[in-house]
Amino acid sequence: MSTLERARCGLKAHPLALDAALAAGVLLCMVAGSFAVPREHGVTWGVRTPAVLSLLLMLIGAAALVFRRRTPRTVLAVTGAVSLIECVTGDPRAPVAMSAVVALYTVAATTDRPTTWRLGLLTMTVLTAAAMLAGPLPWYAQENLGVLAWTGIGATAGDAVRSRRAVVQAIRDRAERAERTREEEARRRVAEERLRIARDLHDVVAHHIALVNVQAGVAAHVMDKRPDQAKEALAHVREASRSALGELRATVGLLRQSGDPEAPTEPAPGLSRLEELADTFRSAGLPVAVARADQGTELPAAVDLAAYRIVQEALTNVRKHAGAEARAEVSVVRVGGGVEVTVIDDGAGEAAAPEAGGGHGLLGMRERVTALGGTLSAGPRYGGGFRVHAILPVKTTTAQGDPV
Repeated sequence: MSTLERARCGLKAHPLALDAALAAGVLLCMVAGSFAVPREHGVTWGVRTPAVLSLLLMLIGAAALVFRRRTPRTVLAVTGAVSLIECVTGDPRAPVAMSAVVALYTVAATTDRPTTWRLGLLTMTVLTAAAMLAGPLPWYAQENLGVLAWTGIGATAGDAVRSRRAVVQAIRDRAERAERTREEEARRRVAEERLRIARDLHDVVAHHIALVNVQAGVAAHVMDKRPDQAKEALAHVREASRSALGELRATVGLLRQSGDPEAPTEPAPGLSRLEELADTFRSAGLPVAVARADQGTELPAAVDLAAYRIVQEALTNVRKHAGAEARAEVSVVRVGGGVEVTVIDDGAGEAAAPEAGGGHGLLGMRERVTALGGTLSAGPRYGGGFRVHAILPVKTTTAQGDPV
């Protein structure tokens, strides 16, 4: 950092010292100007000795400028008063009004525009009128017009500086708000993505682990007496684990795709694999009946995946909570502009509260359906069992409401 920059930073850090330096400069200019006197209508200039009163007024006006940031209106009143005295008594006149110009500039730069107009017009009018009507010079003398011009310039310059500062501050505020908005949006998207990942992993893992647990229990139970049935159960365990690994690989591949276009991906499961899904539960000992009345319906990928996951999670809950003798029915029906997915069972009463163990299955289903603009209802059936009913729109909408 250069010496000039260090000095500038030091003055900004100590505004009183900066104002004192400005006051000293203004005093020097006023004193130097007071020694010059125009001759022959301003064509030539001579040298004179200023009056003691003029020197005293200049000193008072310059000293008041030291406090121009703290009390700008008081400083304007003081400098205006000493300038008014000089306009009336000075002959020839000393440039005491320079201190009033600087004070008026400070008021205009630190207050609002209406205040600048009021105080500026008052200062200009009083000083110019006093110089023209009560001063020793003719009313049309150029020194009188100079008082009007310089006070007007001071007020105009201060107002321009204030306006520029306001514009710069508005730009900074807008940039800060935009930055905060971007950060909040980024945090919101991260939170949404975390929820989506957690929901997908739950749907993939919970279903297959539940089947593995059931089949492993069957294999352990019949290992000694029915080795053939144990082998069949272990084969189902191997198939369920292979399916779980495949779906996990597809999920991870989708997560990596934005940064790695070559990441392996597989088609997301949908209602086309509904019978295959039902077979996995049948092999685990849960009778599942499937009825469909949506043939020929082209579902968006998000709706197709959501419908599949809803059936998967609902059947998993039936297998885990409804009891060994429970049976399940799955229906998919196209109704109007949506598709209805229903899963019911006739299991024991504990199925009515599948989330009692702290799971997230029903919560994940609701999040999926809500994100697509659909509705979900889940609760016990009259006479026993549990029912999950979801209505999904065939045409999904974005956050702005435009159809996709």
